[in-house]
Formats: sequence, structure tokens, C-alpha cells
Amino acid sequence: MGRLARERVQLPVLNGTDSHDAPKEKCGVFGVWGRADGAQLSYLGLFAQQHRGQESAGIAVTEQGRIRAHTGMGLVADVFGPAEIAHLTSDNVVGAIGHNRYSTFGGSEACNAQPLVQSYAHGQVALGHNGNLVNGSALRHWFEARGHIFHTTSDSEVIVHLLASPEQQKTGDALAAALRRLQGAFSLVVLFPDRIEAARDPWGWRPLVLGEMPDGAPVVASETVTLEVVGAKIIREVEPGEIVTLSDAGVETRRFADPAPKLAKCVFEHVYFASPASTVFGDNVQIVRERLGEKLAEESPVPGADWVMPMPDSGRSAASGFARASGIMYREGIVPNRYVGRTFIKPTQEARKAAVRLKLNVIHEIVDGKKLVVVDDSIVRGTTTREKMRQLYEAGAKEIHLRISCPPIRHPCHFGVDFATRDELVATGRTVEEIRDFLGVHSLEFLSLEGLLACVKHPADSYCHACYSGEYPIDLEHPVVGDVLDAEAGRLFA
Repeated sequence: MGRLARERVQLPVLNGTDSHDAPKEKCGVFGVWGRADGAQLSYLGLFAQQHRGQESAGIAVTEQGRIRAHTGMGLVADVFGPAEIAHLTSDNVVGAIGHNRYSTFGGSEACNAQPLVQSYAHGQVALGHNGNLVNGSALRHWFEARGHIFHTTSDSEVIVHLLASPEQQKTGDALAAALRRLQGAFSLVVLFPDRIEAARDPWGWRPLVLGEMPDGAPVVASETVTLEVVGAKIIREVEPGEIVTLSDAGVETRRFADPAPKLAKCVFEHVYFASPASTVFGDNVQIVRERLGEKLAEESPVPGADWVMPMPDSGRSAASGFARASGIMYREGIVPNRYVGRTFIKPTQEARKAAVRLKLNVIHEIVDGKKLVVVDDSIVRGTTTREKMRQLYEAGAKEIHLRISCPPIRHPCHFGVDFATRDELVATGRTVEEIRDFLGVHSLEFLSLEGLLACVKHPADSYCHACYSGEYPIDLEHPVVGDVLDAEAGRLFA
């Protein structure tokens, strides 16, 4: 048994506030063709994917050969009201794309809100990007050295510069040629005046799904729950290395690259990222998270515990699985306050603590005198988790045994999830026992990587788990500016 909270070892306090003590959602995209109400459908689609990005939102539409857009900072409801949707609506609208953003590259600035809309020699284009380009900085420097002017600090803008470049235009398929020069994660929707192109990187990092509205209009989105919300039938995933065209001609498909010999589907989509209602990489997210809890109970049981208690809202699914597998009753003793926003200002340590207490209220009558199994999906910096554990002890918890439904996050993500810097990750350079002391709990156990990968349907080597293992699927030290998927393919896919 570990030392009690009042005896815990004091590790150095990590930077950040409670709002930063969790992985940050990393963008959602949406697109629909052949509907005059494309802006309204995009609005609904962005609401359904609000969990993927809460920093900015935008919608672009095309009508009569012209693209118009509205973007802004904040939640979908902050950015779009009736006037903004009306401005993007007319009988002549034929296509629309939408984007929720949380920055992975480039800051939280209005100029980086997507869809990015730009003009070039062949007309207008609007782009929404989910992912992160490992060679984005190198490509940007290459273009800037040749006199190109960038209007944002986002890596997504380099895709537009590639698309517009004469080298890609002369190939006959400029988009495919541009995508072959990208290294990293990208699920894209690209709006042209006469079509939408949806594409997914050859490694398959981020999800992208194709659907069909009841009238036959094609639609794409980051998650299946979005298709269901707008009333579309789910058709299939966009394949790694595939471009799907939505236009008046219907749906057409082509490849810009073969799938990577070793796919890199982000396993963290299942742990935290995606909606529990979605099917991602062929697995329902809720079912996977329950399996993670069951496997966690198998690997790290807590005999004699009174309750299994989730850390809301992220730990509910895994806690349900843990309770079922362990035979320990599931009870909720921590109630979230849903009226405290993510932007709650926390200028001092005391204010940060107050923010945690505002967001999560402990039910003393359930906690007092009890031996608790508290289940959460992940720990990033650990500062907020520590405060939550202190609340439970102050409410009278006799013992707290913290169980986490994924391995320790020891390495930063370079493919579309904003955890923290390596120095800010509580698990970097620390043993599980040291983390336990920092959090002040009786025991702490993480799900093993083998246990995690046993809970998803595809072979283990088809998932990216670099944030846990440090095994990055591509070379991060040598970003490539040239034709990544041709001349460099052997080295990058090794």
C-alpha cells in the first residue's frame, strides 16, 4: 500500500492549469455535396464533432463558381448564429465543408481558423485539415525561401501552396501530387467550386468516413456519429492513400498512394479522442472502452473495494467495464458541473483549485469511509488529477486505488494530439510509484500496452502507439521536402 495523500512525495509542480491537464481534441472535418442546405448540415455536423475541437469553427460553401466562408474563434454556437447561417445559404449552394479546430501546429489565432479559403491561378479553394504534418515547417521554409507569402501560422496552409505550385499543376492531378509530398497525419476536405475532394494519409492516422444522405447526396465526416446526426447512411471509411471526389457526377475515387506497409491508426482515438457513439477503424468506441476497463480489472484488481467510481466524464466507459469484470458495484460519487466552461480563468493556484472544485463536486455520502477504485482514461500532466484525489480524501475516502485505462503517456504526439511537451508529461522520467506519490493515492496502475492493443480488432502493428512506446512510425528527425511517397518511400516506411 502506498502512503496516504497527506504523506505524499512532492514532485516539482508542473506548469499548466486544469484545462491543460488533458489531451486536446485535434480537429474534425465535414463535407456534403449536392445540397442547397449544405451550411445547415455542416452546422449540425460540426456540433456532432464539437468534442474534436473547441478552439474555432468554420463553414465554406460554393455557389455559381464562387466560394464563400465564415470562420471564428470559439464553439460552434459562438461562431454561428442565424445570421451567419443565412449568409451561407441560398438555392444556388451546391457544396459545403466545415471544420472544428484545436491547434496542433500554429497558435490559437483567428487567422488559423478553418476552412482556409485562398485564391490561386486556377481559382478558389477551401481546405479543412485534421492531423499534423511532420514536414510542415520544412515545406513552409522551402516555400518562403522562394518568395511565397503565408497568411497563417498553420501547417495546413502548406497544402494549398503545394496544390498551387507549377510543379504539381503540370502533373495533371495537382492534388494527388501535392499529397504525395506530405509526411504525417492528414484527413482532409478540400472544396473547389465544382467538387469536394476528401483524402486520408497513407498511414491512416485519423478517421474519415463516407456516407450518403437519403436523397443520394454524398457526405464525408471525421466520425460516424456525425453522419448519423445529419441523417446519412454510413457507407465506408475513406481508405489510407485514397482521394474521394464528391460532385454532380456522384462519388468517384482514386489513389494518390498505396497504403503504407505499416499502418498507423491512432489507438488514442479509442482511449479518449472519439465519441463513444462512433465506430472508428471498424470498432465501436464505447465497446472498446468497456473492454479496456475489463482488461484493466484483469491486470490490476483491487480486492475488497466498495465501489468502482469513474472520473467524469472520460472514465465512465472504462469504469463500467472494470465494474462488470471485477464484480464490484459501479457508483458515481463525482458529479460534473456542466456550466463551467473550458475558458474559465485561473490566474492563481487557488483559483485553479477552485476551478477543479467547481467542475467536479464530490458526493460525501457515497465516498465517506469507502475503499474506492477510481477509473480514468489517461493522465497527462497530473496536476488536475492530484487535486481531484485530494477532494475525494477530504470527503472522507478511506482508500483510493486509481486505475488508468491506457499505458503511461511518456512521449509527445506529432500526428494530431496535443498532449504536452515531454517535460510537462508527468510520466516522462518517472516510475509509476513516483507518479503515485505525486498524486497521493494508495495505489496506481495503468493498463499495459499489450492489454490495450488486445482490445481493438486490427493487428497490433497497424496502430500508432508512439505516445506510450516512443516508437514513431516515421522518421521525425529528418523531415522531407521532396516527393515523400516516391523517392523517400523506402526510408519513411521502413
